[in-house]
Amino acid sequence: MILKGVNYASSGAGILQATGAVFGERISMDKQVDYFAKTRQDIISGIGAAAAQALLRNSLYFLGIGANDILFGESRTVFDTNNYVDEIISNFKSQLTRLYNLDARKIAVLNAPKVGSIPFEKDTHLCGQACLSLLNRMAMLYNSKLKNLLEDLTENLPGSTFVYFDYYAVTEDIINNYSSYGFEKYDHACCEVIGAHGGLIPCISSSRVCPDRTKYIFWDPFHPTDSAVVIGAKYALDGGLEYVSPINVRQLANS
Repeated sequence: MILKGVNYASSGAGILQATGAVFGERISMDKQVDYFAKTRQDIISGIGAAAAQALLRNSLYFLGIGANDILFGESRTVFDTNNYVDEIISNFKSQLTRLYNLDARKIAVLNAPKVGSIPFEKDTHLCGQACLSLLNRMAMLYNSKLKNLLEDLTENLPGSTFVYFDYYAVTEDIINNYSSYGFEKYDHACCEVIGAHGGLIPCISSSRVCPDRTKYIFWDPFHPTDSAVVIGAKYALDGGLEYVSPINVRQLANS
């Protein structure tokens, strides 16, 4: 089965080790790379080093991480936002370089979405729009540095292609033009317990669920619905340079 693909994702995890600690156990990015290294060894043991290298170098690597580092790093960013973002980027550079050294070559990376617009943030910040704008500015700062990092890695790691997917731009477009995508609710969780936007408590067994989740951008306080994810996936797969660069994910897979 591992020859067909492996998912290492972990809810609440981040690029930094400490990210998501409030949620308890999670698998940080460093540990996910550790697991990939173990998978690589298992593949080598199964089909041999040469075949394993060919398989791994032709495989697609899709990374969607970093948003939690922005969301839950607020207490550290009041006075040193730039230094905090630099710390995230520095750690991510090491992790991506390690993936390359483990034979990853085709790597697509999501940037941080418009995190200040999720129901959780809208309901938890008493300071209102000022706090949400700060979060979005931090996401944009991170995204700018991430784009530069991926361009530098592609230039300096022979044979690699790091694709930058502008998930921030996609989420902003979906939220700003929600009705044209068929949504009726752009800032409210479908699965809710309490909060003006249903954002104070995660989706649990006693939650109220909206009658038609396809009309909502957000499923719960943090995550988009399947309908919103499908839109993002289509942009990643076949989008133009305004959303995904230097090539889209379909072109990356076929390269």
